[in-house]
Amino acid sequence: MNILTFDIEEWFHILDNDSTRNEKQWNGYESRIDGNMERIFQILETHNVKATFFILGWIAKKYPEIVRRIDNAGYEVASHSSMHQLVYEQTAEEFRMDVDESVKTLEDIIGKKVITYRAPGFSITEKCKWAFEILAEAGIQYDSSLFPAQRIHGGFPSFPGNMPARVIVNGLTIREFPINIKKFAGKNLVFSGGGYFRIFPYRIIKFWTKNNDYVMSYLHPRDFDPEQPLIKDLPLTRKFRSYTGLKHSEKKLRTWLTDFSFTDIRTAASLTDWDKSLVVKM
Repeated sequence: MNILTFDIEEWFHILDNDSTRNEKQWNGYESRIDGNMERIFQILETHNVKATFFILGWIAKKYPEIVRRIDNAGYEVASHSSMHQLVYEQTAEEFRMDVDESVKTLEDIIGKKVITYRAPGFSITEKCKWAFEILAEAGIQYDSSLFPAQRIHGGFPSFPGNMPARVIVNGLTIREFPINIKKFAGKNLVFSGGGYFRIFPYRIIKFWTKNNDYVMSYLHPRDFDPEQPLIKDLPLTRKFRSYTGLKHSEKKLRTWLTDFSFTDIRTAASLTDWDKSLVVKM
C-alpha cells in the first residue's frame, strides 16, 4: 500500500526558526504557492493518481481557489492545522482552537466534512498524547501525524509497528496512518518525504519502496521549486535538508509514480481491515 500525500504550505513555512515563526513574519515573504501548486496538479494529472492534500488553514483563507481546485479535481482535502505551529509547544486548548479553526475554514470552502489531519512537523509526541482525544472530538477519523523515530521535532519512537493502526485514548478511536520507517544499519530511516526523498538517490528509494508493504509519502510544494529564495538564518544542517535535491525532485517523483501505484488516504482506509489492525492505547 503506497499512499501519496502533500502538505500544502508556503516555501517559508519552516518550523522552529526565528525568522519564519508567525504570520507577521510570513507576510514579509513573497508567495510562490500558485506556481508550485500548478506543478503538482500537472504531475498528478499526467500520472492519473489520487492524493490527499493536507492544507494549512492560513493557506486556505488566503487562497480558497486552491482548495476548491483540489476538491473539484476529486482529491482528498485534509487539515494541516490552521497556523502551522508545533503541537507540543501548545496547550491543549490552543491546539483545540487551531484544529477547530482549520477544519471549519476548509469545510466552509468545500461544503464537505474534513475527517483527516496531519500535525505540522509530525509534532504529536509522547508528551502530548491528549492531541488524539481533541482530534476525535473535532470529528477527525484519520490521522497521519506519527513519526515512529527520533527527529528534529521530537518524533514518537515508541509507536509500535509500521502499518495503519487504531489509536485509542479515553475510549475514543483515531485510525492512524504513520510515516513508514526502514531499519538500516541498526537505525530507523525515513525515505518517503521531505528532505529524505530529495536527498536519497532514487535507486535507494525504489528499492525500499519495493520492499515495504506500506509507504506513506509526505511532500510539499517547495520540494519541487529550485528557484525558491534562501532563508539566510537557517543553520547549515537545516539549509542542507531544505535545499538539497530541489532540481531533480520533480523528475524523481514522476519516476516514482511511474514505477509504483499510489492512492490517497481515504481509499487506503477503505481497503484496510481495521478489525485486524494493531491497537495502540495511549
